[in-house]
Amino acid sequence: MHRLTRVCIWFVWLAVCSAAHPAASVPNLTVTGPIPANAKPGDPSHDYPFFATTVPLAEKGYIEEEFYFEGTANRYSTPAGATGAIIDTGHPYRSRMIVRRPISPDGFNGTVLMEWLNVTGRYDFDGLWIASSEHLIRRGYAWVGVSAQPAGIHDPTSGLKVWSPGRYGTLDVTENGRVADSSLAFDIFSQAAQAIRRPDDIASRFDRPRGRRGWETGIDPLGGLPVKYVFAIGVSQSANALVIYHNSIHPMAGVVDGFIMVGTSSPALLRTDLDVKVFKLVSETDLAMFGQAANRQPDSDRFRRWEAAGVAHLDFHEAQELAPLQVRDLGIDPSTPPGCDLPPFSRIPGYYGLNAAYDHMVRWVAQNIAPPSAPEIALMTAGPPVVVARDAHGNALGGIRLPQHAVPIATNTGVNSGPGSCRLYGSFQPFDAPTIEALYPGYDV
Repeated sequence: MHRLTRVCIWFVWLAVCSAAHPAASVPNLTVTGPIPANAKPGDPSHDYPFFATTVPLAEKGYIEEEFYFEGTANRYSTPAGATGAIIDTGHPYRSRMIVRRPISPDGFNGTVLMEWLNVTGRYDFDGLWIASSEHLIRRGYAWVGVSAQPAGIHDPTSGLKVWSPGRYGTLDVTENGRVADSSLAFDIFSQAAQAIRRPDDIASRFDRPRGRRGWETGIDPLGGLPVKYVFAIGVSQSANALVIYHNSIHPMAGVVDGFIMVGTSSPALLRTDLDVKVFKLVSETDLAMFGQAANRQPDSDRFRRWEAAGVAHLDFHEAQELAPLQVRDLGIDPSTPPGCDLPPFSRIPGYYGLNAAYDHMVRWVAQNIAPPSAPEIALMTAGPPVVVARDAHGNALGGIRLPQHAVPIATNTGVNSGPGSCRLYGSFQPFDAPTIEALYPGYDV
């Protein structure tokens, strides 16, 4: 049984300690935890972290822990492509973060990937952990998922509060319904990043009296791991939020060292006048169906954009990893055929490119070694409608070409249609035996 402790962490003074992370407009907060899991995942009591990972972390030298954090949040203006301003302050909130990290400092590479949890499905979805957990563990990253938006907490069908009233009933990011939109989410995310930046250093750095309640060594959700960098990451709807955060909030908060945005449909361009590195990963779906063909932005010394041919917004790998969590925690049966117009779920593993982007971002920030630029996916027309240039088998030309696309045994695209979420899945149509034999004589099908 973990002993719960609480401590006020006065991060506003970090502005004095680190010019790289001014945090001048980020209020202080309180962290509580780790919150014990009193039941095994799948128990009807739901007294365990929502979407607790199915990865056997202990076998890999990792641990999963959950923390509550609370305080008062600012609301900000978010002018398009420009630095925002504080509208008002003092909005109380209580949220949670889920931490998956190496147990030993020897297994930690110094980088924290902080994911803005996606709420498109009206529940917290850790899409980028699901996509890349194997790589993150192999490389020694720490991952933190942040519940920033109301939908993931307050949705009456699948939000955390209704999913487990006993565990999450006290969470609130709406000021008891008075701030129903997501306008507090930006500051909530900033404060979560603050909590990761070694709160135990603050008391000793300012030589505060020991043993005085509220000034003891702070709760460190990373368990004392020496953090070098914090990167803000998000996929789809969360990536759209990070576009706004980067352009309007980061110039004031300054609490992250880089951004990795995956599958955004935002029409906004990323500012290049800010001293922070940004990676933007674009699937064929995003390009062809979600407006990103009209939103191409040239690479710079602070920006990289990679387009991956044949990759879907939600591919087969991610769907397979998500399914057991949906069954266990939401009672969703993902095996029901979605009735798409084309066979769903591209098999091109887009997360390979994402894994490479994580490692390139570390080198870029730490050593100023710029990632390679990548060719764009070829287009017949930039639209609307967007028409992707394709080879004789229907596979897209240009772009990053992962091995499964460069040496194909199927037509894999990022394009589909039909009911529900079909447009996210892309398509997969295996070549027939004569085609395989013509392309690869002697290949055993």
